[in-house]
Amino acid sequence: MEPSFPTVGEVMQGNPRTIEGLAPVSEALAVMRTNNISCLVVQRRDEHDEYGMLLITDIAGEVISKSRPMRRTNVYEIMTKPAPALDKSMNVKYAIRHMVRFGLTHCVVLSARELAGVVTLKTMTYSYLGALEAKQT
Repeated sequence: MEPSFPTVGEVMQGNPRTIEGLAPVSEALAVMRTNNISCLVVQRRDEHDEYGMLLITDIAGEVISKSRPMRRTNVYEIMTKPAPALDKSMNVKYAIRHMVRFGLTHCVVLSARELAGVVTLKTMTYSYLGALEAKQT
C-alpha cells in the first residue's frame, strides 16, 4: 500500500515575503539577506494580474554577473511572471514531478488564485522522504 503523502499546503511556507515590481533590485536583495531567504513573491497590481517571482539566482544571473546597477534595475525587469504556481491541495508527490519536469526550484502556492505561500523542491522532497520512512516503520 502506498503511503499517504502530505499536500503542498501542509509543507509550504505561509506568509511569504513580497515586493513590488517597481522596487529596485537592491531593496529586494536587502529583504532576502535580512530574512535569509532566496525567493520573493512579486505582488499583483490588481486581482486580474498574476504574481511574479524573484529568485536570488535571477539577481546573480541578470544583475551581478552582467554588472547592472542594482539601484537602477527594477524587480520587474528580471522577475519571472507569471510565477510558477501550485495549488495548495496538490499532493507533494505530483508537485515534485511537476517541478522537476519544468526545472523549477520554487513555486508560489495558490488557493483560489490568492497567495497562500511558497514552496521549494527541497522542502517537498524532504517531506516525501519522511512519508516513505514513516511507512517503513
